[in-house]
Amino acid sequence: QVQLVESGGGSVQPGGSLRLSCVVSVDIASIDILGWYRQAPGKTFDSVALIFKDGTIDYRDSVKGRFTISGDNAKNEVYLEMNNLKSEDTAVYYCNAYRRVNGLGKTFRGQGTQVTVSS
Repeated sequence: QVQLVESGGGSVQPGGSLRLSCVVSVDIASIDILGWYRQAPGKTFDSVALIFKDGTIDYRDSVKGRFTISGDNAKNEVYLEMNNLKSEDTAVYYCNAYRRVNGLGKTFRGQGTQVTVSS
């Protein structure tokens, strides 16, 4: 079982910045895919930024150049630095982990943290 607890959401004006944090209950090096998803009201559940076990990082096109994902193996935490925020970034952001154990994969997700970008 993997538990994830997000923090750092809030309300900012367009152009502002926020940093999301996610505490992971297991060694993040054991996670196959770790990252952030988001869901706005009435919209789909979309990946935002992902770190793969081999170190590959993938960003959603709309956040490239503005968002940065990083991890701290010593603290078992993953972060999402969000700059130049836009109104369309408003959503609940979820920390998400996919891990395979004995050949079986399972997805774990935190409770989410609200990010609101509005003037």
